[in-house]
Amino acid sequence: MPSVLFVCLGNICRSPLAEAALRQLAAARGLSVRVDSAGTGDWHVGGAPDPRAQAEARRRGTDISKYRARQVSAADFHDFDHVVALDARNLSDLAAIRPADASARLSLLLDHVPGFEGQGVIDPYFGDEHGFAATWDDVHSGAEGIVALLTAAPTKA
Repeated sequence: MPSVLFVCLGNICRSPLAEAALRQLAAARGLSVRVDSAGTGDWHVGGAPDPRAQAEARRRGTDISKYRARQVSAADFHDFDHVVALDARNLSDLAAIRPADASARLSLLLDHVPGFEGQGVIDPYFGDEHGFAATWDDVHSGAEGIVALLTAAPTKA
């Protein structure tokens, strides 16, 4: 079964929304995939997603209230096929902790969306609920690209 880890800064906004979007799309398409999310920082470890992220996920038909933030680890690069950063800063931080013998493919989420390569998903944390709707749109598009990737190419066993 392929596996994907989404990573943002605190694991309470963007990465849990990306996790939810991929879970939702995979279920709708009958794709078995292991999905998780994490943050490069440790500020929110053990905490639930931001209430605004939870509200947006509910509005889009999914419940993320039971998700809990965790910090990414070097072991994740061996445990997942794909480690997907939500922006360039997190991509750089992930590249710095990635073990030399890591098997996971490291990428930026919007690199999986034609025309948006190299762009990051805007962090909605310091904005209002409208930012969370825009974030969902971005992570949903990225999740569609991930589904296309997973259904087109074989992954490690």
